[in-house]
Amino acid sequence: MAVRGKNRRLGLFGEARAARYLKRSGYRIVERNLRTPFGEVDIVAKKGDVLAFVEVKTRSGRAFGLPNEAVRRDRMARYINAAKYYFSGREMDVVVRFDVIELLGGGINHIEDAFSPSDV
Repeated sequence: MAVRGKNRRLGLFGEARAARYLKRSGYRIVERNLRTPFGEVDIVAKKGDVLAFVEVKTRSGRAFGLPNEAVRRDRMARYINAAKYYFSGREMDVVVRFDVIELLGGGINHIEDAFSPSDV
C-alpha cells in the first residue's frame, strides 16, 4: 500500500508541474483530472485554436523505461474516447490534439501530437 501512495503523490506532483509548464507556455488550463466513463484525462488545455488532451507521466528513474513508453494503445483509446465524450453536446471550433508530458528526474518533455485516432 505504501508504494501505491508514493506513486500517487509522484503523479499528483507531476500533474501540477505539467500544468504550470503549460501555463508558462501560453496554454489555458480548461480541465484537470477530467473524469469520463472512459477514464480520467489528466489535463485539457487550450492554446489558440488547439485543444490538447494531455496525459502526464512522471517517473523518478528509468527502471521502468521512459515515461511516455507507458502510454500504450489502451491508454490512447481511452483518451480518444474521453475526448469524444467531452465534445458530446458541445460545439467548439478547435483542433483536437493528444499530447504527452513526461517528467523524469528534474526534466520535462512535452510531446505534442503524441498520438492520434489512427494509432489505435
